[in-house]
Amino acid sequence: MNYNLIEIFLESISAEKGSAENTVTAYKYDLEQLSSFFPGKNIKDLSKQDLKNYIIMLDSKGYSAKSVLRKVSCLRDFFKFLITENIITENPAINLDTPKKEKNLPDFLTQEEVFRMIETAAKSKKFIFRRDGAMISLMYASGLRVSELVSLKMSAINFEKSLVFIKGKGSKERIVPIADSAIDYLSAYIDERECFLKKNKSDYLFPSAKNPASALTRDVFFRQLKTLAILCGINPEKIHPHILRHSFATFLINHNTGLRSVQKMLGHENIVTTEIYTHVLSDNLKNAVQNNHPLAKFIKK
Repeated sequence: MNYNLIEIFLESISAEKGSAENTVTAYKYDLEQLSSFFPGKNIKDLSKQDLKNYIIMLDSKGYSAKSVLRKVSCLRDFFKFLITENIITENPAINLDTPKKEKNLPDFLTQEEVFRMIETAAKSKKFIFRRDGAMISLMYASGLRVSELVSLKMSAINFEKSLVFIKGKGSKERIVPIADSAIDYLSAYIDERECFLKKNKSDYLFPSAKNPASALTRDVFFRQLKTLAILCGINPEKIHPHILRHSFATFLINHNTGLRSVQKMLGHENIVTTEIYTHVLSDNLKNAVQNNHPLAKFIKK
């Protein structure tokens, strides 16, 4: 019975809400984990105390606050669904106590490090490295998620208006302007792409070298990034799936771009997610407040 309820719920969020495949997979894992914690008990009969005990167990096993929050979000959606479908009459997931989310500061590359990787890729005689250089340039210029980057179609780039059309999480769309220098790099890459493809056809902006009809996978892209990092003298351990996205946001915040604008370009649904980047506010901005705010001047006097 638990299995049927979980499957019905997953089908619902996938079909009706257009939830991303990763979300559906994560929710499936979370609900199966919850069910296994109460063997022999129907998941629809769980009480609020049962859910509290489950959260305590997660904490005792060392799950991060971020992971627990995601699992609680899954519980809320699941039991809300059961209420909507008249399967249960009381929602045990309402007002569940949750741990405070840790605000881990995102890693980022300096401008010099990003430019070094792009230049190293551009000088390579291999198409795969020059393709990767174009990907780095675009990601750093637009803040794309890796999954968004590798799935881009040729039609996603408006070269005339310097825009990229992105289909993000939950099939939500956004348009992000990109620097002319990145457009120039992409234009040069497109010519090389055509030579590489020859008679083959691909709808993807960044095709796989082994199978041009398919998109490059995120795993292959990041293996390539680590290789480039080594060639550039950058610690490959510093490279991770979202480093260029974080670097994009860090640069914008550090150059006085408003949080709301950064939020829209990153595709964050909630500005609270974007606020983590405020740690990179430059010393210049802090000094500007200290030197120019009237109260600061008054205290100095």
